[in-house]
Amino acid sequence: MTTPSERLTPAQLRDLFLFESLDDSQRAWLAERGRVEQRAGGTLVYAEGEPGTCFFVLLRGAVALSRQVRGDEIEVSRTDQRGVYGGAVQAYLGDQVDQIYRNSMRALVDSDFFVLPAEDFAYALRSWFPMPMHLLEGLFLGLRNSQTIVGERERLLALGSLSAGLTHELNNPAAAAVRATSVLRDRVAGMRHKLAMIADGRLDGTALHGLVSLQEEAVARVATAPKLTPMDTADAEDTLTDWLEEHGVGGAWDLAPILVGGGLDTAWLGQVKAAVGPADLEAAVRWLTYTVDTELLMREIGDSVTRISGLVGAAKQYSQLDRAPHLVVDVHDLLDATLVMFKGKIPAEVKLVREYDRSLPPIPAYAAELNQVWTNLIDNALGAMGEKGVLTVRTGQVGDLLSVEITDTGPGIPPEVRPRIFEPFFTTKPVGAGTGLGLDISYRIVVNKHHGDIRVETEPGNTTFQVLLPLTEEAAPTL
Repeated sequence: MTTPSERLTPAQLRDLFLFESLDDSQRAWLAERGRVEQRAGGTLVYAEGEPGTCFFVLLRGAVALSRQVRGDEIEVSRTDQRGVYGGAVQAYLGDQVDQIYRNSMRALVDSDFFVLPAEDFAYALRSWFPMPMHLLEGLFLGLRNSQTIVGERERLLALGSLSAGLTHELNNPAAAAVRATSVLRDRVAGMRHKLAMIADGRLDGTALHGLVSLQEEAVARVATAPKLTPMDTADAEDTLTDWLEEHGVGGAWDLAPILVGGGLDTAWLGQVKAAVGPADLEAAVRWLTYTVDTELLMREIGDSVTRISGLVGAAKQYSQLDRAPHLVVDVHDLLDATLVMFKGKIPAEVKLVREYDRSLPPIPAYAAELNQVWTNLIDNALGAMGEKGVLTVRTGQVGDLLSVEITDTGPGIPPEVRPRIFEPFFTTKPVGAGTGLGLDISYRIVVNKHHGDIRVETEPGNTTFQVLLPLTEEAAPTL
C-alpha cells in the first residue's frame, strides 16, 4: 500500500550516503521532486520487466531483490541498510536501452522509501556528473556492442560451418544427376541405333507392336522393381547371364545387371524371344536393355533432384528467410531442418536418435532464432562427444510447456564449470575455438524472447539440455 506522499528536507537527504556529498542546492532540488512512500510488508515495490518509472531509496524497513533465472524467482540479496537503492538505475542511458526494471524489489516488513521519478534521476546524474556519466555510458554501451558483435560472429561461424556441410550434401546428388544425364545421353543414342536395326524391315508390324508392348511392360516393371539383397541380386544376375549366353546374346555380363535392376527375369526374356524370333533376339534385348537403363537413369536423376530440393527446403526452413519473424510452427520441422544442416558435421560413428512426440501442437515462436538455439546445443553436444557417441533429440510435454531435449554421451560438464555455462564470454574451448556466447545467446532467446526456460542435467556419459517453451502465446512457463 502507498500512503499519501510527504517530502524530505534537504537536511534529511544529507543523512543518506547516496546524497551526502551533494551541495545544498542539489539536495534541495531532489527534495522538491522526490516523495516519501510506504509499502506494507510482503508487497512488491516494483516488478522485473515493468516500465522503469522510479528510483527508490530505502529509508526504513527491509527489502529483498530477486531475478527470474530460467523460470525460477531467485533472491539475489536482502538488506535493512538505510540508504540502499534500486529501480530505474539505468535511466541515465535514456532511450539507448529499454527502460524497464532489471529486477524485482519486495518489502519484507513495512518500509518507507524516498521515491524519485526516473526522468529527474536521469537529469540529475547527467547534469551534475557529466564526466562519470560519459565514462559509465561508454563502458556500458561498449560492452553491449562488443557482445553484439561477437554474438553475430558466433552466428556467422556456426552458419559457415553448417554451410560447408550443406555444400557437401548438395554436391553428392548434383554430381550424381550430372553423371546420370551424361550416361543417359549415350543410352538414348544407342537406343535409336538399335531401333533402326530392328525396324529395317526384318520385323513385321505384328512383331514390332509386340516388342513395343514389351518395352512398355519393362518401363512399368522398373517403377515397381523390388529391392533385392546383395546375395539375391548376384543369383538373379547369374541366372540371366546364363540364359542370355545360352541364346547367343553377346556381352551378357553387361546386360544382366541392368535387367535385374529393372525387375526383369528369364520369363520376360522368353516373351521377347517369342515376339521377335531367334534371329533378332540380341538386337531386341539390347534395345529393351537401353530402355530399362534409360528409366533407371531418369529415376536416379529424379531422386537426385528431389534430394537437392529437400536440402534447399531444409536450408530455407532453417534460415526462415521468406517467413515472418514470429509465427506458429511445428518444432519438429525446425529440429529436422537443423539436423539436415548438421548432416555433414555429424561423425560416422555418432548415432543420431530422434524421439519425437508427434502429438505436440504447433507453438508460437521466433523460428529462425529457435534454430539458432538448436544449432548451439547440437554443436556443443557433438563437440563434447568427439568422433563417437549417441546424439538424442527428444520432444515431449512437461505441464503446460513443450519440451525439447538434446542429449549427448560425452564426459559431462565438470561441477566447477556448471554454474558458469550461461555466462557471456565463458568458454572451456581453446582460444579461437569458441566465443563463449552460444549458451548465453540460447538463454536469451529462450527465456527473454520466448518466456520459456533452459535447463541442464549432466553426469559422465549423459548430458541433457532441456528447452521448455510455452504452448500458447499467453501460457506462463510453469510446471
